[in-house]
Amino acid sequence: MKKILTLYILCLICNITFGQKKDINLNEIWNEYKFYPKYLGEFKSTFDGEHYTTLNNTKEGQEINKFKFQNNKKIKTLFKSNDFNISRIYSYTFSNDEKKILLATESEKIYRYSSKSIFYVYNIFTDKLHKISEDKIMNATFSPNGEKIAYVKNNNLFIYDIKNKNITTVTNDGKENTIINGSSDWVYEEEFGLVRSFEWSADSKNIAYYKFNEKNVPEFSMDVFKGNLYPIQKKFKYPKAGEKNSVVKIYLYNLEDKTNKFIYTKKDYEYIPRIKWTNDPEKLILYGMNRHQNELDFIIVNSLDGSNHILFTETDKYYIDIHDNLTFLADNKFIWTSEKDGYNHIYLKDLNGLEIQLTKGEWEVTDFHGINSDLMKLYYTSTEDGSTNRSLFVLDLNLEKTTKLSKEIGTNNATFSNGMKYYMNSFSKANSPVKFTLHEANGNELAILEDNNELKKIMKEYNLSEKELFTIQTKNAELNAWIIKPPNFDENKKYPLYMFVYGGPGSQQVNNSFDYNYFWHQMLAQKGYVVACVDNRGTGGKGAEFKKITYQELGKYETLDQIDAAKYFGNLPFIDSKRIGIQGWSYGGYMSSLAITKGANVFSLAVAISPVTNWRFYDNIYTERYMRKPQENASGYDDNSPINHVDKLQGKYLLIHGGADDNVHVQNTMEMVSALVTANKQFDLFIYPDKNHGIYGGNTRLHLYQKITDFILNNL
Repeated sequence: MKKILTLYILCLICNITFGQKKDINLNEIWNEYKFYPKYLGEFKSTFDGEHYTTLNNTKEGQEINKFKFQNNKKIKTLFKSNDFNISRIYSYTFSNDEKKILLATESEKIYRYSSKSIFYVYNIFTDKLHKISEDKIMNATFSPNGEKIAYVKNNNLFIYDIKNKNITTVTNDGKENTIINGSSDWVYEEEFGLVRSFEWSADSKNIAYYKFNEKNVPEFSMDVFKGNLYPIQKKFKYPKAGEKNSVVKIYLYNLEDKTNKFIYTKKDYEYIPRIKWTNDPEKLILYGMNRHQNELDFIIVNSLDGSNHILFTETDKYYIDIHDNLTFLADNKFIWTSEKDGYNHIYLKDLNGLEIQLTKGEWEVTDFHGINSDLMKLYYTSTEDGSTNRSLFVLDLNLEKTTKLSKEIGTNNATFSNGMKYYMNSFSKANSPVKFTLHEANGNELAILEDNNELKKIMKEYNLSEKELFTIQTKNAELNAWIIKPPNFDENKKYPLYMFVYGGPGSQQVNNSFDYNYFWHQMLAQKGYVVACVDNRGTGGKGAEFKKITYQELGKYETLDQIDAAKYFGNLPFIDSKRIGIQGWSYGGYMSSLAITKGANVFSLAVAISPVTNWRFYDNIYTERYMRKPQENASGYDDNSPINHVDKLQGKYLLIHGGADDNVHVQNTMEMVSALVTANKQFDLFIYPDKNHGIYGGNTRLHLYQKITDFILNNL
């Protein structure tokens, strides 16, 4: 009997011991990266549309492997890095005939998207590898016929002949902080997403390229400290709100006669955010835009003589967002998306003026994937299942019938094969990490590429709460929200509330998708905080009017909504309304700074990371799109600048910034500090020397989140 009793007690102890779930710690998140999901390495469709390739890490190095869509079987390994003593491949592209691979190695970041690398050309059939240049170059790109590679070095454009290894100089006037050829200036890269600023014609006979003249753009400087007896001053051109831009011109370089031809347009444009060749090598498209960014001309250029005309003009009473949803079809037809009916939808146009709206409804097309011209089927992702979800649809143009291909509600992202016969889908939900699957174009699942089951098993070991998505009704709008309650939640207790915010134009933080910050939020919930997030007016997914209500008054409606949301939560029986904090990064730092000042009677704590504190300090393309120039809208800039509301501060305020932030300059934080000192307000400040807008590298993220965590635990 004693033995049985002893055995029972031991079993009970074991069950209690092994049944206990763990709490998350910062080291696991930001040092071990224990919860980081697995992703596919650079997935690409082959040109026959029947195969795909991925870049995979192995014990020996990296491999580029080829698989068959239909059965997901590996066909062969195309390249092994260790065979050629290459330490790391950052990206790869195939020539159109798929006989050669262009490899980017030893990559070095320049700004957010741009980088320079050592590039190699690998011939798959001869197993030969050769280096294009001993120096790092930018934007290396195959010509369509696969015979040449265009690239940028020292602000000039060059063409490398693969066969004879000759180099042709296209431009020679490039100069740092003065002239850029074939690559973008800082503000075009950041705000228009334009990095490689040249395009090959379909017949490989012409290159259209940008020339940026930055001479009259004001210069910004940053000091770099680490490892230097005297700080090094880094200077670059940065046009702040109301200041001069680069003068941008488009040129055509003809490879046969080796001539550069300037494209003269009848109107002068402040911005030319895109260029793109049609299927006809004699026709180039330019987008011409005014400074207010509310008028866009679609310009057709004849590459033979440079003559051009405006096919159509799109206008908006607020602003026009630049997109890449321009796809040319047969018979001079093309796909275009526009918000002109109040929601982003797909239109079929042609070069003669035809226009047919293909999608319609009070929902947004968030991604156009392509069209199967043979079957007359068009594929797109939209918010038809709600603004927090993304689902994949196919529109049969013959039958005028739409079919949903996505099997589950959440966030679906599709990458289609050439020819639109197959696609790879990534899917996640608020509490479930990303899953990658292969499909036929009718939605039929062929294979699971990665399900992140290992991470799901790890998650089961931890004391996690459900992330709940819902909507709240304030006096001004219905807003999307999510909430995470403590694992041992007791509805009869009062909990402090910690809110996260971004809130910028067109953004969304409340999505039915999985993100890595999930574990940081869970950690706070485990420490006894209710964690929440609300998407204010001005954010995306709900149509143009909801998004563009903030026009010329950035910060006004967003702050009202965050204050109202905090009041809503504060009225819930389980929230301690005297202990409400808020945190944001970048635009979110701007919002959290406004919340702790304008909403001082609601928020008792705020953390602002890399915040804009006065829109006069930020770049002109972004700022003027929403605010116009300071000279035109002084009150819009001043009324909602946190600097002008520091006298209202009552709670605990932590300011954090990277000292080498080329995006939101540390000047924003320094000006905020000056205003706070003048108003005799106490606050906390931390600067990360030589760190950019992302504030990362080494132990930086771990240190950052430890600092924020300590601040919350000690003050909220």
